[in-house]
Amino acid sequence: MGGGPAGLYFALLAKLGDPQHDITVFERSVHGPPRGLGVVFWGDLLKKLYQADPVSARQIEEAARPWDNQVVDLDGTKVLSAVSRSYGIKRQRLLDILSRRALDAGVHIEYGHDIATPSQLPEVDLIVACDGLNSRIRNQTEGLAADISVGSNKYIWLATDKVFESFTWPFVHTDSGWIWGNAYAVDNESSTFVVECPAETWKGLGFDAIPAQDCLPLLEKVFEHQLDGHQIFGQTPGQPPDETNIQWLNFRRLTNEHWYAGRTVLAGDAAHTTHFSIGSGTTLAIGDAIALADNMRRHADLKTALAAYEKERKAAILQAQIAARCSMQWFENVDRYVGLKPRQFSTVLRRRRSPLLPHLPPQLYYRLWLYPTSHELPAMRHMRKWIAPRIVKVYNRLTRS
Repeated sequence: MGGGPAGLYFALLAKLGDPQHDITVFERSVHGPPRGLGVVFWGDLLKKLYQADPVSARQIEEAARPWDNQVVDLDGTKVLSAVSRSYGIKRQRLLDILSRRALDAGVHIEYGHDIATPSQLPEVDLIVACDGLNSRIRNQTEGLAADISVGSNKYIWLATDKVFESFTWPFVHTDSGWIWGNAYAVDNESSTFVVECPAETWKGLGFDAIPAQDCLPLLEKVFEHQLDGHQIFGQTPGQPPDETNIQWLNFRRLTNEHWYAGRTVLAGDAAHTTHFSIGSGTTLAIGDAIALADNMRRHADLKTALAAYEKERKAAILQAQIAARCSMQWFENVDRYVGLKPRQFSTVLRRRRSPLLPHLPPQLYYRLWLYPTSHELPAMRHMRKWIAPRIVKVYNRLTRS
């Protein structure tokens, strides 16, 4: 259920693992999931893709646009930093590659086939619910115990015809407060451009009083220096600028106590979500697909395979979930950090996944952990030793919550 990365990649790997499997992907939209201009991933995912299916991995690498730098633009002052090799790719391009490969392997894909309830499905051995955060399959399956918490910031997922050479974080101060974005190229013609701000800034700029599509000219004005005269538009270029294509949202963090019940198992955003600021959604979804296919191949008994899959993936994504929670909290408290000098701000931004950061003054955190050791005072070395065990306590508390 769901023709996104998790559904298509699982279908492909399961079919490659056993060509006798009869696998059908049901996708409600006519041409595949339309939302989202681009996604990001890193070299570790690319390595896993080559191990799982070299054919599609090569096509994905060739279609992706790499970068090695990150720019933090704090109200006009830019700080450039080197990062590990990263990639952006158009989401539809990724889906096209996976769907063609799956079809070639013998998977059936039915677009425009909306399944409102599991009772509409034929009698099958396994239902893999990859139908997103609002999964109807999950919501109608007893025993999974989904939990959703809602973030306080407003965000809107957009695109631009400016090609950003580096992953860019533009922060702009307005009369109503700070507003920022993250931008990354997905091909040689366009970039994803996600805008985020506190609800107070969103209201102060008047975005609560007008349709989301009418915000675009105002956002182009806010980010005029970063866009260099280029336009921003809905997350799916070519579609009308309406509420289905342009929406202000609050991030919803989803967890599930259980990932399977009976013959139904969850994967991708139907199982978990992590804040978009760490860019791990696609990586985790494909990781789910790989693990589920692998456990089905290794275990003859379906229940044993699903139990092993749940245990493996819950452990595998824990660190990403903690990092995403810390990152989300950091952006919900940007005012706490914007008083730093641009280079300090950039450094602390890159370290925002630390569970300790919210508990220390930003300047102290910067000096304790990022001040050059050759100039470090003895008092700071003692402070490090005093704080280290407390980091462990904070981390352990987060992993239990």
